[in-house]
Amino acid sequence: MRMRIVFSFIILFWIILLVRIYYISIQSNAYYEEIANQNAIKTERLAPLRGSIKDLHGRPLAVNRLGFSIGIKPHLSSKKNEKMLDEEINFLANLFPKMDADELKKRYLRLDSPYSQRFVEIIDFISYDEVIAFFAKISLRKNLEILPSSKRHYPRGKLASHVIGYVGRANQDDMEKDPISRLTNYTGRTGIERYYNSVLQGIEGERKTKVTALNQEIEQISKQLPTSSDLELTIDLELQQFLTEIFGNDAGAAVVMDVRNGALLAAGSYPEYDLNQFVSGISHEDWKALTENVDNPFTNKLVNGLYPPGSVVKMGVALAFLGSQKINRQTSFFCSGSFELGGRNFRCWKKSGHGQTDMIKAIRESCDDYFYKGSLRVGIDAISPVLERLGFAQKTGIDLPNEFVGTVPGRHWKMQRYQKPWYQGETLITSIGQGYFLTTPMQVALHTSILATGKRVTPHFVKSIDNEPQEYPVDENVLTELEKSELPYIQKAMVEVANNPTGTAYSRLLKSKVKVAAKTGTAQVVGIPQDVKERMKEEDMEYLQRSHAWLTSYGPYDNPQYVVTVLVEHGGHGGQAAGPIVTQIYNKLDELGYIE
Repeated sequence: MRMRIVFSFIILFWIILLVRIYYISIQSNAYYEEIANQNAIKTERLAPLRGSIKDLHGRPLAVNRLGFSIGIKPHLSSKKNEKMLDEEINFLANLFPKMDADELKKRYLRLDSPYSQRFVEIIDFISYDEVIAFFAKISLRKNLEILPSSKRHYPRGKLASHVIGYVGRANQDDMEKDPISRLTNYTGRTGIERYYNSVLQGIEGERKTKVTALNQEIEQISKQLPTSSDLELTIDLELQQFLTEIFGNDAGAAVVMDVRNGALLAAGSYPEYDLNQFVSGISHEDWKALTENVDNPFTNKLVNGLYPPGSVVKMGVALAFLGSQKINRQTSFFCSGSFELGGRNFRCWKKSGHGQTDMIKAIRESCDDYFYKGSLRVGIDAISPVLERLGFAQKTGIDLPNEFVGTVPGRHWKMQRYQKPWYQGETLITSIGQGYFLTTPMQVALHTSILATGKRVTPHFVKSIDNEPQEYPVDENVLTELEKSELPYIQKAMVEVANNPTGTAYSRLLKSKVKVAAKTGTAQVVGIPQDVKERMKEEDMEYLQRSHAWLTSYGPYDNPQYVVTVLVEHGGHGGQAAGPIVTQIYNKLDELGYIE
């Protein structure tokens, strides 16, 4: 019996031993093989090269300059390694005299981390031509690492700066939100560069290699190349350049848009600034010059500049009048030059008045008094919703970041914003685009486009991504059926603004080769005290007190193709300041063959 027990234990021991041997040698083989693979296979993330931006005809607007980055072996910050660090830095400073040795060392000490085994990049970009003569020397030094690098470059400098935008160094917040920026070290900051950042920066690649325990590469196992996409814009570089030239030293904005599809052939915010100064970090002096400039060059006035629209809203207000059916085409009011309400005098711009005035005349000659009296009859509750539907106080949908909404004031808006009731006097000044009313040049351009065609397009700059055409929505029912039937009447008034000798834009558009429909606007930036009997002339005012000058238009008037909207900040009268610019733009469109 005892022998049986002993033999049983012996047999049980061998069974357990054999099971364990089987598990270790066969069953766990896959597990240990995976661990071995992790130790022997190195995975490297490959940074994509940022996509290029081109104009309508393939001419470059944003490209990449190719060069190299240089790094120094990590963990040389200690005292015992300081001599070695200084030796490498002095070696580089001697090769490249433009480099400051002290700055290079500061950068190394700031970036060197005890937790990282990667070489510390102390020169993020140096051009190919500067490096190539010394490439072999640098490569032979075991404490230095030289790698291919690229730097964003804007070959046109400041041209279309607010549209194209720029890239800047990625910070920690950028890297957490977008891991690819950790590889590229850059991200889009403004304009197209920011709006389409994910498209332009692309998708990272991956390279797997077999290495020894000493991290020496044995063979490449696989490689997936990174990818990125190029953008082709709707902008015509020649027209854009022309726009910048004719705007000269004025501040403001200009928009040239195809009313049929929303494509922007040219658009500028002025003054512009050189995009290249932002890529590696703008100097304190340059930044101060931009931010302290009275004309605000760093503001993208196309979508972030908010201005009183002045008389360029009168067509939309007139359409609201007709839509309310409280005013019709035959309705007229007598303009004596001013209108008293609640003890306050509301002036028309023409001191002597316009006499008996119907809607066509009121738009053609920009009679304020007609709109004062018409708005009282119709009421703000019937005006504001129509203006919002016609493009104001809402985003246009343009492919630029951080588009501002602006304000169409009304009863509900004022109570929500200020907790105060609405007054009739506010209805009057809203009807002529003053008071709380604020808009962007892009909204005015869209508003004009709707008046030209009866449809709402989506303004856009990108034509195609990797040669794949992009589509944008068109709303063909933005107007009610009644508004559609009344629209030709409003269009007729706009035609007379530019083509009737009494029209406010007539003399300024005489030299235009394209017959257009238009509307001028003079938007006050300071109020006129009630005790002032005669307003000071714009040219006699201080610059910042002068009115903003608007002129918005579409042409040809009998076959609308393009909207041209111009705002000249503190330009005085709309026709006088903006008219010559608009004329030259239409003539250039005709010269380039855009007018059918």
